[in-house]
Amino acid sequence: MSDSPTASTAADNPYAIGDAAVPTESDPAGVQPKDGPIDSLSHPSFVGFIATQFFGAFNDNLFKQLLLLLAIPTAVAATVTETNLVDGAVAVEVSEDLAGAPAAKPSGGGDLQGIATVVFGLPFVVFGGLAGYLADRFSKRTIIVTSKVAEIVVMGLGLLAFLATPMIGFAGLWIVLFLMGLQSTFFGPGKYGIMPEMLSGNQLNRGNGLVLMTTFIAIIIGTAVAGPLKDSIVPAGVPQMEAASGLWIGSLVCVGIAVVGTITSLLIIRLPAADPTLKLKAEYLAVPKAMRTLLKKDTPLLIALLASCVFWLIAGLTIQAVNSLGKTQLEISDTKTSLMVSLISVGIAAGGAAAGALSRKLSDRVVIQIGMWGVVAFCAVLAISLPGGRHLLGFGGSIPVLMLLGASAAFFAIPIQVFLQARPPEELKGRMIAVMNQANFFAIVMSGVLYQILNTILTSADLPRSTVFGAMAVLFLPVAIFYRPSLERTISPVATPPTTPAN
Repeated sequence: MSDSPTASTAADNPYAIGDAAVPTESDPAGVQPKDGPIDSLSHPSFVGFIATQFFGAFNDNLFKQLLLLLAIPTAVAATVTETNLVDGAVAVEVSEDLAGAPAAKPSGGGDLQGIATVVFGLPFVVFGGLAGYLADRFSKRTIIVTSKVAEIVVMGLGLLAFLATPMIGFAGLWIVLFLMGLQSTFFGPGKYGIMPEMLSGNQLNRGNGLVLMTTFIAIIIGTAVAGPLKDSIVPAGVPQMEAASGLWIGSLVCVGIAVVGTITSLLIIRLPAADPTLKLKAEYLAVPKAMRTLLKKDTPLLIALLASCVFWLIAGLTIQAVNSLGKTQLEISDTKTSLMVSLISVGIAAGGAAAGALSRKLSDRVVIQIGMWGVVAFCAVLAISLPGGRHLLGFGGSIPVLMLLGASAAFFAIPIQVFLQARPPEELKGRMIAVMNQANFFAIVMSGVLYQILNTILTSADLPRSTVFGAMAVLFLPVAIFYRPSLERTISPVATPPTTPAN
């Protein structure tokens, strides 16, 4: 379950279907053009594009994981005094080592991963519609290059924010994380929308497959590298704010990667805007009326969308839970903790391949049932702690279970996404995908809120961090019990109004 959702993000969604047409505002049905100007995947323009999106996904996951690892120990606050402080709506206690007293064993009380998840995901929810509009109104190459230049600026601000942490606390890093999410929000539509415009029809499927594969590799490597990078820069036991100020070196690495990605983006072929006369309308920023009508009348589609949201809620919780389990309960290094997180994506990749093979022999309904109960079972196993707080599986035992959790997630998520893409009428397919992405990112944002609530409860009750996995199993259990997918991939029988500006 990557961040992206976070995912992994819509910009780096590992569950994206590689050969699906890319919907845009001017082409809401996702109809692919017959031919683009490139007829070979070895063309310098496509190579530059692949490199650009790889470095972007790598940088996103590297920086996010660095910040999530930093957010876990107790000594974290937006401003530092020797009393309780409030950053927004969250009260954070300064640990004893910051106050000059002997260091205490981390209890997880200052775990701010939930705030980081909300801050990063919010731009996708608020500005996703506007990003799609701009990707049609202007050349997608212009959007990509501009986004990459913005990435250099954001990563540079990240460097300054890390250096300033002893003076301003996490406030500067929250701003940078929001800007990073905003940059990814505007990069995504250009990244996926340029494919049908750039490639000829006979190369489009293979090109999308390469994008999916390289994005997954970037997510895995970026997340895995964050831990050893942090361990190599910041010695173990360094107070929180001192550790943060030392991570400017890690941010400098991110600046370098952003520069390389910007250079490769200049290789992308110049393309005209899809619809240079497109006018911005309020419906682009919210759920269109036609989609509200469709979801009201097509119950299987609505239920599938809700099931997808619950899944992404759990997916958003997973990364935070694994980081907290590794650093706080297992007390392992950042390197091993990042390895645990990255191996979930390995499981997703393997599960996606296995689900595709199984779907040829079994119905999608059976594959989804296997995935749902697998998520519940493996979350339940990861939740078990022995008396005294020792985790049942430990680091070594958690590795295969996390990979199986990722595989189960793929079994559930991929058929659901295919159904959500295929079920609506042709004229609404693109807007259905846009609504799905917006809903999924809202669920990821809510996972950050829920994690902070769970963190407060666990800290107050002095419960082990693995308990978060138990909460995830309980949340997903009703889906496994009651969700009976109706996955007929037929055009919805809903009579929809003509696609006009009024709709």
